[in-house]
Amino acid sequence: MNPISVDVMMSYWSGPQVEASILILMNILGALFLGMIVGYERSFHGRAAGMRTYGLVCMASASVTVIVGYPQFWFGGLLPLTASVDPTRVIQGIVTGVGFLGAGVIMKEGLNISGLTTAASIWASSAIGILCGAGFYFAAIMLALISSATMIWGGYIEVALPSRHAVSVILFFQPGYNPNAIEIETLAHELGYRLAQGSTNIVRQDDCEEWHLVLVAAGKQPVSIQAIGAGLKKYSFLSGYKVAFARN
Repeated sequence: MNPISVDVMMSYWSGPQVEASILILMNILGALFLGMIVGYERSFHGRAAGMRTYGLVCMASASVTVIVGYPQFWFGGLLPLTASVDPTRVIQGIVTGVGFLGAGVIMKEGLNISGLTTAASIWASSAIGILCGAGFYFAAIMLALISSATMIWGGYIEVALPSRHAVSVILFFQPGYNPNAIEIETLAHELGYRLAQGSTNIVRQDDCEEWHLVLVAAGKQPVSIQAIGAGLKKYSFLSGYKVAFARN
């Protein structure tokens, strides 16, 4: 068989082949649209992964999944592919690959971890693409809407529910001062916080000590970095401090 003959070339443009390609294209475009809907929230909030990233992930997932359903049209229908490809193996490869992409947007700085929501939503975007590729259009649309709603309004629900926030604090002590755990627990109590168990890290350089702590709110007061800083100013044994959100 001559691979560049007219008959072989035309087999790629036969009526059934074109019809299958159009249906695949509709799946791909639908997945692109749904992925961009989910990614808009991230783009609106200035995240690195926005509409284009989500749209491409969703579209690629759909394209890889949808061709599994048409093995009879592969390679122009010239090869006798009687056995269907196992779709679960294709889905497994997609989920694994997108997992590495999601890991790339997770950043850790001190006790702050950012990007977890973006990584999880990218993974959800790939699931939307898989549903589109497999033909579960209603489920894909609902998953896109639910994912978008969760990212848009989930934060408001978290704020409304009872919770106790945590802050990361670094205390710089005056040279020659040797603090103890009781003093630090008293300091935290006076600020309206308590020490998170197992979070204390002590660093000593020359004649100065640094204590790295995580403080958890003892009540339901709103977090205020400025209020904590103002409270730490009154302690004469401190030469400085650093306060930040301890969020993930």
